[in-house]
Amino acid sequence: MKNPVLRKRSCFRIAFVSLMLALLPHQVFSAEKLIGIHSVQSISQSMPWIAQEARLFQKYNLDFQLIYIGASPLATAVMLGGDAEIAVGGGAAFVRAYVQGAADFVFIGGVKNILTHGILAGPEIKRVEDLKGKKIGVTRIGSTGHYFTVQAVRRAGLDPVRDVTFIQAGREADALVALASGSVDAATLSPPINTMATAQGFRYVVYGPDIRIPYAATAFGIRRSMIAKRPKVVAQYMRVMAEAAKIMHTDREFTYKVLGKHLRLTDRGILDAAYNAEIKSLEPRLHIQTESVQAMLEEISLSDPRAKKVKAQELIDRRYIDDLEHSGFFDQLWSAKK
Repeated sequence: MKNPVLRKRSCFRIAFVSLMLALLPHQVFSAEKLIGIHSVQSISQSMPWIAQEARLFQKYNLDFQLIYIGASPLATAVMLGGDAEIAVGGGAAFVRAYVQGAADFVFIGGVKNILTHGILAGPEIKRVEDLKGKKIGVTRIGSTGHYFTVQAVRRAGLDPVRDVTFIQAGREADALVALASGSVDAATLSPPINTMATAQGFRYVVYGPDIRIPYAATAFGIRRSMIAKRPKVVAQYMRVMAEAAKIMHTDREFTYKVLGKHLRLTDRGILDAAYNAEIKSLEPRLHIQTESVQAMLEEISLSDPRAKKVKAQELIDRRYIDDLEHSGFFDQLWSAKK
């Protein structure tokens, strides 16, 4: 007969292994699923990439899927349809949707509160006024780049409807291809694609950082119903983005590695020029400025009077940024060494 002590130990081992096997699927699949979208492959929208490469989503127990959708209006439609839960991208489409009645939309943080695009062209176009009668490549009508171009030509006294023709290219890289091939006379580009254009001999007709147009150029957009349903998941996501922002601002080499992988860009000179120009305009602590949202409302009010009745504060929920500030998370994060 088997030793009773050994039999008890064997039973204990079996019970322990059974318990671990029962718990294992729960541990493996306990991460919260979250679907996010971004609309431009750029430095200002690179934080989800950085977070993925640095395994920050795993750190905060998120099973995150990032989807690229090439224009903010389409991204907004996807959000409205419930196929994605959070977005990082240009804010105009969110604001326009809110004005049109989609009051569920709200911004919970920001990355860039001014426009840093540039309009680039060949040497024959020296001034904004020279764009009259020309074709300008943008990603999409209604995109952030389109808005920037409208503002820039309007400031020069041109009518963006009658005096120029906008050509939708798809991606900014495609707009650069169109410019290089002569399909368009100028193109509106953001870092690092604009730096790639200058490397090919094109020059700035308008340089965004010089004119500092207020605008929620890159912001975190979400639906209020999502916040109500999954507030802790949203809080986890914002902590991930806060850590990714820290990496982007302090670890140039890691950021370059990520940009090189996702943008297929390895030219150190282009990376340096793009990063140095852009990083000064990005928010290290993810704040969104009321003025950047108000500017969009004023622009939209020119074609939709309903925007005049909307206050910028209605579109901003600061609870997560405030929590990161007041809890000391930001201070602890930025005081820590890389």
